[in-house]
Amino acid sequence: MLPQADEPPAVAPAVAAEAPAATGFGAFRLYWWLSLAAIAVDQLAKAIVRATLPPYESRTIIPGLVDLIHVHNEGVAFGLLNDAHMPFKGWITTALAALALIGIGFYARHVREDERLARIGLSLILGGAVGNLADRLRQSYVIDFMDVYWRGWHFWAFNVADACITVGAVLVFIDLLFMTRHHHHASHTV
Repeated sequence: MLPQADEPPAVAPAVAAEAPAATGFGAFRLYWWLSLAAIAVDQLAKAIVRATLPPYESRTIIPGLVDLIHVHNEGVAFGLLNDAHMPFKGWITTALAALALIGIGFYARHVREDERLARIGLSLILGGAVGNLADRLRQSYVIDFMDVYWRGWHFWAFNVADACITVGAVLVFIDLLFMTRHHHHASHTV
């Protein structure tokens, strides 16, 4: 029997059972609670450093290994552009951070639900990037406070946001190298 002109056609059961496409924030497939926690811990740690340690002073935490230091990073990752004297440097570094957030958002939209390490990693990267961007918007620099060194070797000073970005990048890299390839291989052998 054909449907009447004013009746909608019947929907096949298989079509009705399809899951709706992800929209809005759910399309990013991130652990939002993890991003928010990273932002909160980062901002709290920076507030404690601001309140308890004057700029450019330090306190030894683990002798010969870790100091707490209060420095202002006006550059980007690893102190790049920190010593550069150029007009609008604050605007440029803020724009670079905003572009990084756009890149994170673009990549996050393509992460599958089963890619847990990538989702955790991107959530940490997002939280760290927002934490540092908040500093740049508020004061044109990022507060770094962890100084790790050993003998004559010194790592760049960093903060909680930087640590989240680094750990997140490692997790995404591991997922790309090992987990995604394994999942792709397993789906083709079935």
